[in-house]
Amino acid sequence: MVDATASQDGYSAASHRENIAMTENNELLEGENSLANETTPEVETRKCILQLSNSEARDFFLKPESYCGFDFPPYIQFGDLIDAVHKFLDGKKLSDVRANDPRDFDDINYTILNNKDGKYAWRPFQLIHPALYVSLVHHITESNNWQLVQKRFNDFSSNNNIRCLSLPVVSLHEQKDKAEQVSQWWHEVEQRSIELSLEYDYLIETDVTDCYGAIYTHSIAWALHTKPTAKAKENRKDKNLLGNIIDNHIQDMRHGQTNGIPQGSTLMDFIAEMVLGLSDEELSVRIHAEDINDYCILRYRDDYRIFVNNPQVGEKIVKLLTETMIGLGFKLNPSKTKASNDVIRASIKADKLAWVSRKQSEKSVQKHLLIIHDHAIHFPNSGSLVVALNDFYKRLLRIKTLVENPMPLIAVIIDIAYRNPRTYASCAAVLSKLMSFVSTDEEKVSLANKIKNKFAKIPNTGHMQIWIQRVTLSIDSDISFEEPICQMVSGEKIPLWNNSWISSEQLKTILNRATVVNRQALETMEQVIPANEIELFITKVQGGYY
Repeated sequence: MVDATASQDGYSAASHRENIAMTENNELLEGENSLANETTPEVETRKCILQLSNSEARDFFLKPESYCGFDFPPYIQFGDLIDAVHKFLDGKKLSDVRANDPRDFDDINYTILNNKDGKYAWRPFQLIHPALYVSLVHHITESNNWQLVQKRFNDFSSNNNIRCLSLPVVSLHEQKDKAEQVSQWWHEVEQRSIELSLEYDYLIETDVTDCYGAIYTHSIAWALHTKPTAKAKENRKDKNLLGNIIDNHIQDMRHGQTNGIPQGSTLMDFIAEMVLGLSDEELSVRIHAEDINDYCILRYRDDYRIFVNNPQVGEKIVKLLTETMIGLGFKLNPSKTKASNDVIRASIKADKLAWVSRKQSEKSVQKHLLIIHDHAIHFPNSGSLVVALNDFYKRLLRIKTLVENPMPLIAVIIDIAYRNPRTYASCAAVLSKLMSFVSTDEEKVSLANKIKNKFAKIPNTGHMQIWIQRVTLSIDSDISFEEPICQMVSGEKIPLWNNSWISSEQLKTILNRATVVNRQALETMEQVIPANEIELFITKVQGGYY
């Protein structure tokens, strides 16, 4: 799966195979090939957010899945809180309920620090203060503002040779929105890239370094109103301009900073697309000025695929893209910029090709897991690794009695999680099943503490603490964790957001009384994590998406 940086890149918990080893291998191969024969669905399964009315867009952004895009156990829920804040603020101005300027505080949002590589790299995911989040959604989805947004995105896409394929989509059936977003990437990026090998001989790939962290918040107004209008003296502080409204909200969320936007929500993904859409528009002008016509660019968030027939033309476009990005405060990542004359091979991620071409399973459960561990060493944090782990997990679920000693298996799965933060949810599911094979409660408690202590050796593992707690709650609920959400799950009254800037006692009451922990879901939680807790796709047809 594509990283989302921002997205979200995303840290998605995807799901894409004990009879006998041959049967398992056939299932794995069937899963990998399930989409190879799939044609474009006749029934529309998703809709781009720009096709929604302003009220539909509002409902979409206020969904808990849109507010929080990273993986949590199902007993952590934000729907009731966001809905209560929405009902309170509907028809009100945020300025009417403010006692102080929120940007005067540096802990407005709730930040989860997520380790990226098992070492010292980390990424902050933020749960935006609900009042600021809802207020921003209300502004963007006002009728006139939403029409402006739709018009500007239409302007951004006027050049058919440059295609943005990463706008948020809403699912029109039982699949999650996130699953349809992945489906969109598979169909429109990977599969379209392969098709373009019929027309182009060269593919150049590149992306933006730390895209979300580099976004200059004033550039949002440039994107929505054009640079000349937004920079005009009379408009720079016009509080009625949507671009300035968004800019001010983000500064309120980030202690007044003008560089960077919070990561972790679909709303911020969409705002990032505004600035990246402006880059598409400006790049188009530069390319046209050079009289370049034989090219195609597919952009998914900050990842670019540039198709050309002349490598010199490709290098020229990369140069023009670099100049465009500099003007917006971005820079391309030289370590991820590469060219290939094998368009089909370059269109498919290296980790996916490697996983498809290697032996994926073994009759021995431990050997099967070691195959996955080896793949993790060569392709850390990859989408194919998540797929492999979910397939292994489904195999484990079919096992009633484990012939092998579970302890070495637990050690291997913990090592995978330790070095591959993207796999936390999948590894937690595997771990929960393996723990069920441990003989005594005393051994389970001892093991749970060893796992907690191992992760304590590396910094910024709040996200993993949440999933370790999910596994250990039914074993020993007294195991303590430093992550505030974990403490809230344990029954402590921990504020996740700073509410001291709010004057309205009613709003404070809503924020203070609302809980993000569903106690009923917590009490009925199974010891072994069921598949539907980590599955992204509901239907079986998903193998090709990663």
